[in-house]
Amino acid sequence: MTEFTIASFNVKNLIGPDQEYYKFQSYTPEEYAWKSDWMADQLLTLDADIVGFQEIFEEAPLREIIAETDRRGQEANAASLPDRSKRYHRKAIFRKLAYTPYTEAELAFAPNINDSETPGKRRPGLAILSRYGFAEPVEIIQDLPQPLDIPMACLGGEEDAGYYTLRRLSRPIMKARIPVAGQIVSVFNCHLKSKLGEFITPQGAPYPPETVLTAYDAGGRALGALRAALRRMAEAWVLRRMVLDELEQNRPVMVLGDFNDGENAVSSEIISGETPFRNYSWMLRHDARHTGDRYSAEEDRHIRETIDRFRLRSAEKQFLRKSLRDVVYTTAFGGVHESIDQIYMSRHFDPDWAGHIGEMEYFSVFNDHLTDGSHPEAPYNKLASDHGQIMAHMRLKSAG
Repeated sequence: MTEFTIASFNVKNLIGPDQEYYKFQSYTPEEYAWKSDWMADQLLTLDADIVGFQEIFEEAPLREIIAETDRRGQEANAASLPDRSKRYHRKAIFRKLAYTPYTEAELAFAPNINDSETPGKRRPGLAILSRYGFAEPVEIIQDLPQPLDIPMACLGGEEDAGYYTLRRLSRPIMKARIPVAGQIVSVFNCHLKSKLGEFITPQGAPYPPETVLTAYDAGGRALGALRAALRRMAEAWVLRRMVLDELEQNRPVMVLGDFNDGENAVSSEIISGETPFRNYSWMLRHDARHTGDRYSAEEDRHIRETIDRFRLRSAEKQFLRKSLRDVVYTTAFGGVHESIDQIYMSRHFDPDWAGHIGEMEYFSVFNDHLTDGSHPEAPYNKLASDHGQIMAHMRLKSAG
């Protein structure tokens, strides 16, 4: 058996000092030093084998923080781990205390193709750090090879009701094939469209009218929320299609990142797939000709197996069920604590499935710092993150 950990870390706007990433937003050298110090401490605490990062504007600062994490980790090892001359140096507690440097790890960075060199109009990308390296080049999807046309139908009729078309994702999706203990796990890292409204600037206007809060436009603001939700759900479907490509080949899958959508929300359901009903035998068949024309017991088993094959499990939900906890919060948005950062996994990691290759032992949440602009400690939030870090502790069977 091999144990490994996999984490999701939304760092909130990692960029070097004195660079205006959003309008009038930048870090002074002192603020950047504070932020990078905080990140190095968090990364050291995580000590995760695989980390998916969100909101990375530049690769260089992240590499510097990883190097600083290693320096601190090696100092901690020297101070707390007994050398081989001590009889007790093999005790399990010291294996738990030991930090493993990332010196042999690989880092893949996915810049955002919507990024601009114009100050105040930057756009963040993603990164994946892996102590196991990558089995093949990391795949990055943002511009779609073919536009995604989502046809709509008029209720009660067959006439065409138009399309919603998506040609580019707001942020990239990363797919990494990572070798662990003789297995190769397909890991996806994502950051779906935010919940902030998407407004259109009229030609010749300096800004969208819906952003003028002193002339509040409730209908326009609602339409902006609709645009954001449509984009987020379409991006979730693009990710889902990539996941299905892996599951159709019976490849173990893990999906992590900032879904910008709660566990019971639509985008999460699109990514994870639907949960099968307990019994389809009571349902009318799709081609029913009379009231008793329902699915058979054999068809019920076939339907549930097919749905389960393509369904992802939430690490958070498995943790809540195992630990009898009620809820996990990973972000503060508008003064409300939510759970929008997720780690999902295929049934290859579900011990209830006979063909499982591993399972999750524990789920860690590092969210004691969560604040946003509605909280009095908001300045701290700028330098840390408005997201908690989450980590799944996995146990994997050795292949063969």
